[in-house]
Amino acid sequence: MSPSRLPIFPLPIVLFPGTAQALHIFEPRYRQMLADCRAGDGRFGLSPVVAQPANPPSRGSIGCTATIQTVVPLPDGRSNIAVAGGRRYAVVGYVDTDRQYLVAEVDDVNDDPWFDHEGVTRLADEVRDRFLRYLATLGQAQDEIAGAAPPEDPGGLSFAVSAALDLDLTLKLRLLELRSTVARLALLRDLLGPLTDAARQRALVHRQAKRNGRRRFEQPLDGTGA
Repeated sequence: MSPSRLPIFPLPIVLFPGTAQALHIFEPRYRQMLADCRAGDGRFGLSPVVAQPANPPSRGSIGCTATIQTVVPLPDGRSNIAVAGGRRYAVVGYVDTDRQYLVAEVDDVNDDPWFDHEGVTRLADEVRDRFLRYLATLGQAQDEIAGAAPPEDPGGLSFAVSAALDLDLTLKLRLLELRSTVARLALLRDLLGPLTDAARQRALVHRQAKRNGRRRFEQPLDGTGA
């Protein structure tokens, strides 16, 4: 299959397939990109960059297509938009255009097929259980209720969990770049243990702070404790 063309938006953000992301569009070149995308098929490529370099994302770098879902225009020409992650791509090269934003030729990136279905299912079940435990623990630390259940499909699960975890950009990019569902699930399984432990500690501190707050509130005004 020949490469396809895609407008490229380099950002220090990792978008995963099947997940949502809010973006703020303010630079003139990306305002033009947004207008062009809306006039076309509504898609652009979000290419993660660790910093904001002068050079474009390198050839072979991995990104994720973003399909525009909603646009909220602001009075000064900026916009708040919501996008949905589609397919991953690899940058093949760049195309000369009359636009200020980058346009790249890209190839689709897919996970390698797996053959040990039972093993993958078992690993996905373990990741799902650990992730739900993590969400429940995190909810205790933040007085929040966990969101929707993660996908059943192992590939979709691996991307949904990758997007939901509080990880640094480099690690999120590593998860995006992996071309093995099994490898991604195995890495997530190993990450969820320490993340849940950290959330548990935050929950303990949160509960202690709430108890201390009640004690201060209940303290008699004269300070005698009688």
